[in-house]
Amino acid sequence: MKTLQSTLLLLLFVPLIKPAPSTQQDPRIIYDYGTDNSEESIFSQDYEDKYLDGKNMKEKETVIIPDEKNLQLQKDESTTSLPPKKENDEMPTCLLCVCLSGSVYCEEVDIDAVPPLPKESAYLYARFNKIKKLTAKDFADIPNLRRLDFTGNLIEDIEDGTFSKLTLLEELSLAENQLLKLPVLPPKLTLFNAKHNKIKSRGIKANAFKKLNNLSFLYLDHNDLESVPLNLPESLRVIHLQFNSITSITDDTFCKANDTSYIRDRIEEIRLEGNPISLGKHPNSFICLKRLPIGSYI
Repeated sequence: MKTLQSTLLLLLFVPLIKPAPSTQQDPRIIYDYGTDNSEESIFSQDYEDKYLDGKNMKEKETVIIPDEKNLQLQKDESTTSLPPKKENDEMPTCLLCVCLSGSVYCEEVDIDAVPPLPKESAYLYARFNKIKKLTAKDFADIPNLRRLDFTGNLIEDIEDGTFSKLTLLEELSLAENQLLKLPVLPPKLTLFNAKHNKIKSRGIKANAFKKLNNLSFLYLDHNDLESVPLNLPESLRVIHLQFNSITSITDDTFCKANDTSYIRDRIEEIRLEGNPISLGKHPNSFICLKRLPIGSYI
């Protein structure tokens, strides 16, 4: 009797109990444990679903859990594949210096070479740095330069042709460097300053200034010159040669010995003090000048 009652109760309640739905893994969530090429195929499928369908489908979530070995390999690859940074990339010229309306100011920033300049540069002020050499490449692509100032560097050498393409250059200062000789100078210079160097007379070619028909200001004081440079252009207004080693001058140094009517009327100032020469012994050397040179006449 009791067995019959239990059976009837069981038959009454069985239809009310439904089996729990079987757990299915969400097809959108993929677990990868480092199988070969699995990451690449998942990325491709995900890319196609997102971008190639064109039907506003919901983005699929891709969860990839690589093992530690794969993760380390990926990290190593990404580290070694990066190209080494160049110094100029890390510190572009216009961050290291100041660029303003065609002017570049690189003063007292401890550079040891001319930095890459913007092509539109017209003025470069690179005073009081550690530049030792100027090369032809420094200004090869900057044809519009009009003024260069390298005062207070350590320049010992200037390559031939460094200024050959600078046809618009008007002012060049190489003062307070370590030069022993002068480079070939650009033709349109109006001012050249090379005072406080170590330049000797043999370091200046005979025709170094002859074709500089616009040169008005020439500063070569505080060097080791033994004589006044030859063939000084007629355009000169100011010539500074004080504190050199000049021991003599001739009637042709500033004037023309064979032309007593010749007047050099543009010259306003010649300085020769501080040289081992008595200017009073060479009176005919200044006959064409409106003003006597500044110096000793004992």
